Amino acid sequence: MSSPRPDQLDPAVLAALGQLELVARWVVDGFITGLHRSPRKGFSVEFAEHRPYMPGDDLRYLDWRIAGRADRWVVKQFEEETNTNAMLVLDVSASMQWTGDPARLTKLAYAERLASAMALLLLRQRDAVGLVRFDATLRDVVPPRSQRTQWRRLMAAFSEPAGGSESNVSDALMAAGKLVRRPGFVVLLSDLLADPTSTADAARTLRARGHEVLVLHIMDPAERDFPEGGEALYRDPESGAQVPASPGDVRATYRTTVSEALADWRAALGRAGARYALAYTDEPFGRPLRHLMGLNGRGALI
Repeated sequence: MSSPRPDQLDPAVLAALGQLELVARWVVDGFITGLHRSPRKGFSVEFAEHRPYMPGDDLRYLDWRIAGRADRWVVKQFEEETNTNAMLVLDVSASMQWTGDPARLTKLAYAERLASAMALLLLRQRDAVGLVRFDATLRDVVPPRSQRTQWRRLMAAFSEPAGGSESNVSDALMAAGKLVRRPGFVVLLSDLLADPTSTADAARTLRARGHEVLVLHIMDPAERDFPEGGEALYRDPESGAQVPASPGDVRATYRTTVSEALADWRAALGRAGARYALAYTDEPFGRPLRHLMGLNGRGALI
């Protein structure tokens, strides 16, 4: 019986085995291994360059002459493949550093590993990728590049301090959109403790400029389930507001409120033309990767 792929392992177990960079590489290797065929669509007729063959690439685009002459496996890369630009927009506010169980990753740790895996996937196929880290203001901005040295820039940015008291999602999205000069992808990873109206307005503006907007809503399972416990004082990590409550008294109302809030987010972003997905911090990285990196209105992100 074969061992499970890294992208299908428990996120906390996988994170305990290595640092951010190593985990990203493991996740990407497992993800690529799990692809039955290349998700690339619509190769153009204008040849651009060769790149090394990777598992999952369509065999139709192997250069058999080079394989026979030099015993090297390379894929013909066409101009359409080199045009993708993506900006990862990562929320690093205080609420993202929370976890409902010490055995789970914090929302930020989960999002960082997912974002780094996405960045590595894009860079491996010669696409340009950049990063915006934000809370109430922009913490770090790495403009999109496709060079090999970009990976080091991104890893350095991930290691910077985080934890501002609030998050300004709409401004971060707009800033990221300005860095993508031609139509590309803007990918938001956040727990969305923000104003849905302004966030949806920003997404709508980016869509009007031709960008694809993908929103990954990072949640801890405890935020969905409201776990058992005695009387406690619940504190908002960003606003500082405190509410005493007994879980048994408020659980049903809380779950209804959360369900309605998620439905509102999905509807608001859907109307704005963005793609929305939930990602819980106890689920393997492969599921949100497949959702975000899969087919969209223009073809595929990878």
